[in-house]
Amino acid sequence: MTNKKQPQTPQRFSATFDEYTLAEIRRAASTGIYDIRGGGAKRKLPHFDDLLFLGASMSRYPLEGYRETCGTNVVLGNRHATKPLEIAIPITIAGMSFGSLSGQAKEALGRGANTAVTSTTTGDGGMTPEERKHSAMLVYQYLPSRYGMNPDDLRKADAIEIVVGQGAKPGGGGMLMGQKISDRVADMRTLPKGIDQRSACRHPDWTGPDDLEIKILELREITNWEKPIYVKVGGARPYYDTALAVKAGADVVVVDGMQGGTAATQDVFIEHVGQPTLACIRPAVQALQDLEMHRKVQLIISGGIRNGADVAKALALGADAVSIGTAALVALGDNHPQYEEEYQQLGTTAGAYDDWHLGQDPAGITTQEPELAARLDPVMAGRRLSNYLKVMTLEAQTIARACGKNHVHNLEPEDLVALTVEASAMAQVPLAGTNWVPGQHLPV
Repeated sequence: MTNKKQPQTPQRFSATFDEYTLAEIRRAASTGIYDIRGGGAKRKLPHFDDLLFLGASMSRYPLEGYRETCGTNVVLGNRHATKPLEIAIPITIAGMSFGSLSGQAKEALGRGANTAVTSTTTGDGGMTPEERKHSAMLVYQYLPSRYGMNPDDLRKADAIEIVVGQGAKPGGGGMLMGQKISDRVADMRTLPKGIDQRSACRHPDWTGPDDLEIKILELREITNWEKPIYVKVGGARPYYDTALAVKAGADVVVVDGMQGGTAATQDVFIEHVGQPTLACIRPAVQALQDLEMHRKVQLIISGGIRNGADVAKALALGADAVSIGTAALVALGDNHPQYEEEYQQLGTTAGAYDDWHLGQDPAGITTQEPELAARLDPVMAGRRLSNYLKVMTLEAQTIARACGKNHVHNLEPEDLVALTVEASAMAQVPLAGTNWVPGQHLPV
């Protein structure tokens, strides 16, 4: 009997010119405007899911979770600062500004971080009184825009983070649409109300690491050498950027991969500039090791951290802590299903909304509309964030104990294997079932 070849359904779109690409070409041609959105990269990238922990069996001795402790505390900024931050968990809250977020959301972030005994961060645009009041440990971001910056707030902060770059847009500045520049935001940033604003992509008073060293010394003098000084870089050239930050005098280096979110920038930045978070960790750690500063200068990793397994993997690869932004907003209640009907009216759905720059967030988080912002209860939202941080910490502890470690910082690359060649090369751990690390030696 002869098998007849079944007719195949013709492919409607090519792999290069797929449906989304064609739609974007038509949109650009009809409007003459590039696409702006919030959130992080939507393309699939090598990430922490491509790594697995080996755990303990015969050759390793696991710890009993109900009887043996596993530490999670971290000290940040003890290189030069007389008052380093002592946080109870290796998870911090990333910088997200008042302006991009509502005042209620900023307060909730402070409350949640407080309960978990960790730090939160101001973001661009200055420090609000509510944020300072409800944040026991508040990191003040010092950005190229200098929006809202004043020496008094620098002194009120518990640490200062000099932002050189962000993972979602390394080399680019942020945007704040006019509809989010309310009277209060305009006053804090010294901006005209209702007019679109774009933040600078580089600091106005330095052109390189020598100038950065001068700026760090200036900030130390302003704050009487008490505050830890962080330097945050986007995931572009993590080895050299980390090394230069350390040589400039940073107490802490923050490396942000391209899975990190943003309040608003060009879509082309989010999807096509930077490196995956997984690719940034080992070069940054190597720079610290080459300078004999690993664990002396702390490394914080951010960009797409979602759960305790991600935390544990980042720490195993050499980070001291992680920072979360998008995940924290989801924990507060952003994209909440109870507002599904309103999300539908905005042309999206709960869980997929990323037009944060428009200020129409039904959950009251990424908005300056008083009626929408009032929907967010800072106390309840802070409690949700605290619960989420607790679960992440417990998950990281569970993994550490399973690997026989009595502190999460004792996790190491030897505890990991990779599922893909790409993840193996980026994380510099063996491909599962082999002792092969691409680029290091031949497979066996």
